[in-house]
Amino acid sequence: MLIAPLQVTLISLSEREKPMGASTISDIPSDSPPRKPKPYFYYGHRAPSQNRPVVRGGFFSNRKTLPSAAAASLLSDRRLLRPSIDFRDWDSSSPTSPSSSSSPSSSSSPPSLPSSDRRLSPLARFVLSSLRRHRRWGPAVISDLSKLRRVPSSLVSEVLRSRPALPPSLSLPFFLWSGKQKRFRHSFTSFHALAFSLSLSRLPAAVDQLPDLMRAHGKTVSEKQLDVLVRLHSESNRPLRLFQVYRRMRSEFNIRPRVFLYNRILDSLIRGGHIDLALSVYDDLRADGVKEEPITFTILAKGLCRAGRIEPLLELLGRMRTEVCRPDVFAYTAMVKVMSLKGDMDGCLKVWEEMRRDGVVADVMAYATMVSGLCKVGRVEKGRELFREMKEKKFLIDRSVYGALVEGFVAEGKVGEGCELLKEMVDDGYRADLGIYNALIGGLCSIGRAEKACKLFQIVVQEELIPSLQTVTPLLASYADVSEMNKFFHLVDLLVGLNLPVIDHLSDFFTFFLGKEGRESKALRVFEALKGKGYCSVGIYNILIESFHKIKEVKKALSLFDEMKGSKDFQPDSSTYSHIIRCFVDKGDVREACSCYNSMMKMSWAPSVSAYCSLVKGLSKIGEVNAAITLVKDCLGNVTNGPMEFKYTLTILNVCRSKRPEKVIDVLEEMIELGYPLEDIIYCAVIHGFCKYASSEEARKVFAVMRDRSLLTEANFIVYEEILNEHLKKVTAGLVISGLKFFGLESKLKWTTNLD
Repeated sequence: MLIAPLQVTLISLSEREKPMGASTISDIPSDSPPRKPKPYFYYGHRAPSQNRPVVRGGFFSNRKTLPSAAAASLLSDRRLLRPSIDFRDWDSSSPTSPSSSSSPSSSSSPPSLPSSDRRLSPLARFVLSSLRRHRRWGPAVISDLSKLRRVPSSLVSEVLRSRPALPPSLSLPFFLWSGKQKRFRHSFTSFHALAFSLSLSRLPAAVDQLPDLMRAHGKTVSEKQLDVLVRLHSESNRPLRLFQVYRRMRSEFNIRPRVFLYNRILDSLIRGGHIDLALSVYDDLRADGVKEEPITFTILAKGLCRAGRIEPLLELLGRMRTEVCRPDVFAYTAMVKVMSLKGDMDGCLKVWEEMRRDGVVADVMAYATMVSGLCKVGRVEKGRELFREMKEKKFLIDRSVYGALVEGFVAEGKVGEGCELLKEMVDDGYRADLGIYNALIGGLCSIGRAEKACKLFQIVVQEELIPSLQTVTPLLASYADVSEMNKFFHLVDLLVGLNLPVIDHLSDFFTFFLGKEGRESKALRVFEALKGKGYCSVGIYNILIESFHKIKEVKKALSLFDEMKGSKDFQPDSSTYSHIIRCFVDKGDVREACSCYNSMMKMSWAPSVSAYCSLVKGLSKIGEVNAAITLVKDCLGNVTNGPMEFKYTLTILNVCRSKRPEKVIDVLEEMIELGYPLEDIIYCAVIHGFCKYASSEEARKVFAVMRDRSLLTEANFIVYEEILNEHLKKVTAGLVISGLKFFGLESKLKWTTNLD
């Protein structure tokens, strides 16, 4: 192929028959074509061949030679047989891209790649576009990939590491296809990229097979592979699988990690809460003779602090002092913070003493953590001692430290000391936040000092702080408790002037005020006064109805419900009906409760779980078995997490299909072992299930066995037998009526009834 231009030149010279000595350049006719240099790689393009369709480059890539006519025709014929593609300027969004014409069967243009793929090489974008366009591995994808002259390992890694990750149905075939290409061998980066892609596809079991795959390809498994697997499992929060990989690599491949990899394994296990596994890994570290780093001890110390193991922690700190270095203030602060979050302040104090013994000076963060933790667990005096140390050392005290101390004093009933601390805080140049004021206002109201609490509230308004529910509710409750309605409404008018949501504040007030028993009558009087001034809402009605239902004042709750139905502005909502259903059931009026349920169904409202339970219980007591079972199914279909009694009801119905009473008894015994009471609906399910799928005798056998085992009293046994007999009558009557309707005899039934 490379000789064709030279042959044309030699033939043209031989036909001229020049004499001897006339071989100079000047003797050649001017119309003859000039002799061209041999086109090899030095001058640019190399002639294509079967294994080398296009070769670019050379020392001077800008020098190009024009082929002769014969060579040009030869090249054009071969390009028609096997078209070459220039991928350097390839763009998936371009309509003239190679992929748009590569697959004749595809009618649509290729979609644009994600913006993250714009940083990839053109070849990687071409491969990804083909894979994502066809969505499955097949001849069309192989046809596109065959246009690549060669597939380097870097291209495989680049494609597999792309985001969004390729699905395993594409990444694995591409990985295997690239390994079958001529003169191609997978590198470590391609193996790691495959593991990365499988991890993004949430296939951790496939990721763990990376060492086996490398061994099958003749690659040596080293610590780097363990590092890759540990990093992937750690980022995906899979500590147990990480530990399994570590054990396998250690035993099967004899991998001995270095200290930085041990640290990563320990950190992942401790963050997952597996302190015992982390300690076993630490034993392996010491058995391998690896020298620990300070971060190794810090990781283990934080894990022991989180687990509350003080004695092993102190031993670890002693080992750290003797073998590596003395723990610094950051390590001690981290340990104190972890134990403070767990509420183990005894352990915090022991660590604090260890820090002082080492001569480590605690910083502001360590002091603030200790003071806040001590105040939360009720050890305010010890917290105040540390607070005095902070002031002696002239630390810049954070406002949260003052807030923690104030809340601690108020929780212990020492409201006066909390007020003194507030004064000290203001004298030191600090400005109290709303949380501190809320704590003091609530504390003053709890000890009957509403006047001082009101002064603090005025300070809150003067400092342009927005009062919250915790600020206003204690004051409203104090005024309502002593029946000072003038001050009560003055505070309400002040809330209106501040453009605050008054109804929300009043709803929170009634919830807080009715939290203590015995205030229902006062709350009703306050509600009547508020309603006269126009401060009312459906939520307040619901709070009162629920409160009266709790104290068994059903009549007052029903009177409020009737008042709502007669009002135009405050119509009952789903919460109202849910409370009223329970009230009617407690009153014994199940029919009216069912009427409320039907009203909710018309409004497409779902009752609460407590309303469902109450209504099912009422229907079961009056023997309405079918209606109760229907409500159980409706409840489990409408709520996300229904009662276990309802779930066992459906289980019993399913077991009754077997027509074997002993299986039903096994389910009842399982409920007793798990601590679930045998409600009326459970026995109704036994009646309904056996009457539907077997006969009433099986239900009677179950009742008799439960009575013999003293799980069912004699009185309840008689009651359930009566319910069973009534249910059989209803089922028989229903079958008779259905038969009459089927044969068209319903009119005679009505006529007979009229005669009676």
